[in-house]
This record gives sequence, structure tokens and C-alpha cells, in this order.
Amino acid sequence: MSQSESVRKTETIPQWKQDEVDELTDFVERYDAVGIVGVEGIPSRQLQSMRRDLHGSAEVRMSRNTLVVRALEAVSDGVEQLTEHVAGQIALIGTNDNPFGLFQQLEASKTPAPISAGEVAPNDIVIPEGDTGVDPGPFVGELQQIGADARIEEGSIQVLSDSTVLSAGETVDADLENVLGELGIEPKEVGLDLKSVYSEGVLFAPDELEIDVAEYRADVQSAAAAARNLSVNAEYPTAKTAPTIIAKATGEAKSVALSAAVESPDVVDDLIGKADAQVRALASEIDDPEALPEEFQDLDADADADDGDAVDDDSEADADDESDDEQAENRVRRRRRRQRRRRRARYALTTGDYTNGIRLRSTHPERSRRRDHRRKRNRSP
Repeated sequence: MSQSESVRKTETIPQWKQDEVDELTDFVERYDAVGIVGVEGIPSRQLQSMRRDLHGSAEVRMSRNTLVVRALEAVSDGVEQLTEHVAGQIALIGTNDNPFGLFQQLEASKTPAPISAGEVAPNDIVIPEGDTGVDPGPFVGELQQIGADARIEEGSIQVLSDSTVLSAGETVDADLENVLGELGIEPKEVGLDLKSVYSEGVLFAPDELEIDVAEYRADVQSAAAAARNLSVNAEYPTAKTAPTIIAKATGEAKSVALSAAVESPDVVDDLIGKADAQVRALASEIDDPEALPEEFQDLDADADADDGDAVDDDSEADADDESDDEQAENRVRRRRRRQRRRRRARYALTTGDYTNGIRLRSTHPERSRRRDHRRKRNRSP
């Protein structure tokens, strides 16, 4: 610190300045997050509108830069780091929201505005391709003079391609200002420009606060899902994963019990169903029905019923009147069905999948009645 600055810091200041510093100090201590915003180039009326829009979520406090520095240094506790951003036309901003929410709110409040001669372009200024809506005249020369690819076509001035007429960081001249004003192009955004914010012992720069909320949320959800899978696969129980781990263990235990034929009350029904399917699969492999117990002799007919191939009672009652050709055709059909049944059984015996490989005997009353009717008809002389 220079000698002149030391003298200025220690000299007696007017009471109104001390009162202002006290108010600024109270402002800084009142909020969880305090930042510095740039207000350069914002018209007074628009600035007042922004302050009203922020009412209830954030507060803007303007004062002399030297008094702002004194207030920040008086509070200390790390917030004095903001003093390095006190330059130019600035203001204090305070909020009890988190810094990320404050940044998003300030960015959303910015509005397009025209740019004046002598200002520095914040980004590339582009004249877009298309019809300018301006009648033929000297304006086409003004467009060409600033570097736009402009021609007179179809009775109006056309820009033939997107034309970058000024790069970011360059100074706007009067000619460009006039052309942009004529075309209604507003190349800059006006709003409170957050320079830095201090919250909970951390000093945030604007680029650290500029995040894609949707992408960030997706990343967090993906990480949570991966952590959940890791916990389940590693059998590390937590309040969130314990039900899944228990359900997984139950399923694995049941599979072991079925494979080892453990006679547990929890799996006995499944074991009986599996055994029944195995017996029926083996029975369907035997070509001579007479070699089978009576309950398995109509196995093929049962499958026909379960596959929806059963006919109604009237058609079955008239089966005796079928012609020789029809009877021959029915025998061929039944033979093909038996072949399909055997293929299903072979699949069941090979893969162990008795649920999909072979259908169990139906216990539906109507189908049982039809099955008994077919059995009697087939045994009649």
C-alpha cells in the first residue's frame, strides 16, 4: 500500500460517508451470498425495472466504489476478496439464494439492445442472409461498405449470405451503428453483469456458475444409478438398495432350490409343476399311445385344445358323418400336430424350459368336457 493510500485510509471522513459505509456493511452481512455486478451501459429506467424484477429474491445496492471497498474490508471474513472486482460502474448485489441460482436469474433478465459507435462488440456482429425489407437505394452501398454481401434483387435489397461485419472485441463505428439501426439488429445484451460472488467461504467466478442445469441433473441421476447398481452387485446394503438386494437373493435362492429339488414350502408348487412338465414331455416322445397310462394317452389331444384348435360341440357330434377325404385330412392334421408336440418336448428336455417348451394339461371345465368327449369318440368301434 502506498503512503498516499495509507494517509487517505486513516484520515477522518465525513459523517455521511461513515453512515453510508455502515449501511453497506449491514447490507453485506444481511445476505448469505454477496456479489459485484457491472451496470455500465444500462439506462436508468431499465436499471430500475431490473431492480423491481429482482425484488424478493435479490437486492441491488449502488454506492461510490471507495465506500464499497471500505464496507467489504470492514466485514472481512473472506468477503474482502470482492474488492479486486470493484472497478468501473458497479453495484453490490445480495441474495439468500445460492450463487448458481443468482447467476441464472441475472442471465435470464438480460435483454437485447442496440450498440452505439465507440462501444466494443461483445461478440461477432453478423448481418443475416435474406431480404432486408429496404427498397433499392443508397442503403445497398452502405451495406457493402461495412462488408455485407448485399445486392439489389427482385425489387429490394438482399443480403446473399450471412456476413460477419465486425469481430468480437473490435470497436463499432458510426457507419455500422447506422446500418444496424436501420435493420433493427440489436447485437448486445443489456443486464446486470455478475463479475464475482462470495458465498459460504468460496469466491465464485462467472464461468464457474455458468452450468447447464439439465445436463448437470442428468449427470447426477446417472451417477446415482451407477452407485445403486454397484451397491447391489457388491451386496453392500443401504436404505435404498436393501430391498433390491433381498429380492435378488430371494430369486437366486429359489433358482437353487428348483435346480437341487429342495422340498421347501416356498418352491414345492414350482417343483410339482416342473415334474409334471417333465413327465408330459417324456410321454409325448412315445409313439404308441397304448403304451402309456390312460391319463397320458390323449396328450396330443390336450395340446390341440390348449392351442385353441378345439372345435365346438356341434361339429364334434357330426364327426361320424365326415367323408373319407375329410377323415384322411384330419389324420394328416393330427399327425402334424403330434410332430409339433414332439418338437416342443425335445426342446423342453434339452433346455430345461418346461414352461415354454410344452403346455401343461388344461384344467378348464369346458376343455375337460371336450377332452372326455373326444376320448370316448376315439375309443368307439
